[in-house]
Amino acid sequence: MATHHQIVRLLWMGGGFLSLAAGIVGIALPLLPTTPFLLLAAFCFARGSQRLHDWLVHHPRLGPPIHDWQKHGAISRRAKQLAMLSIAAVLLVSYLFDAPTRIIIIQLIVLSAVSLFILTRPTPPEDDGQS
Repeated sequence: MATHHQIVRLLWMGGGFLSLAAGIVGIALPLLPTTPFLLLAAFCFARGSQRLHDWLVHHPRLGPPIHDWQKHGAISRRAKQLAMLSIAAVLLVSYLFDAPTRIIIIQLIVLSAVSLFILTRPTPPEDDGQS
């Protein structure tokens, strides 16, 4: 029978895999944010499996956004651009599908706050010279 510790580790790993899956889907779907899900996956894996945590943070494609956030509180210029495009797409789709005005107003308020947060984060030092 599994011990309490083993069950807790499995739950953390399960959360890590779910977050990782959402982050990977977010690479292809611009409306799903990748980096927050990768950060959550790293957090969960750190508590469930050091091996999975190390794999994720050292992954050549998935690791850099985690490293940038942990070390500098930074979001890459490309990630910021994609986030702004996603936010604009959400608002455009809502408008085109004739969403109720109150929904569009709520989206404008929330997405403006999200945009402000994203745009005020620094870019990683190695990203500063790029356009």
